[in-house]
Amino acid sequence: MQVCCLYAGKDRNDSSLDAVVKALAKGLEEQGHSVDILNMYTDGDRKLSFYDYIVVGCNTTSGLGGKIPEVVRTTLSRAGQISGKRCFAFVVKGGLRSQKTLSLLMKAMEGEGMYLKFSDVLKKPDVAYALGKRLNVERNL
Repeated sequence: MQVCCLYAGKDRNDSSLDAVVKALAKGLEEQGHSVDILNMYTDGDRKLSFYDYIVVGCNTTSGLGGKIPEVVRTTLSRAGQISGKRCFAFVVKGGLRSQKTLSLLMKAMEGEGMYLKFSDVLKKPDVAYALGKRLNVERNL
């Protein structure tokens, strides 16, 4: 299956989020999936229509949490036909309100018509890797 991992950190070079996304992608690849990793700041104009499954991750933009980067909404609105796509939303734990940040991310994704299959707050790359190895991205027949 074709999987796309989109992510947006506090800025273009968010190393903590980058490590989590790469670990998650590695776990998905070990399941036999083809995975593309796209930074929303640099690859935000790419069309996502041909992907079977889309992973969207971000960091909170404030110390108290509860906000997602604006580039997330912009990228999803320009992503082509993503309505009905199965997806996974995650945020990297940071700040005091990571669940609020996750809720806002999920709301932005659902606003574009994406079908959320799973969501989580991830803390470390090793947790992301383990999740990638067991995340069910196959179509349910």
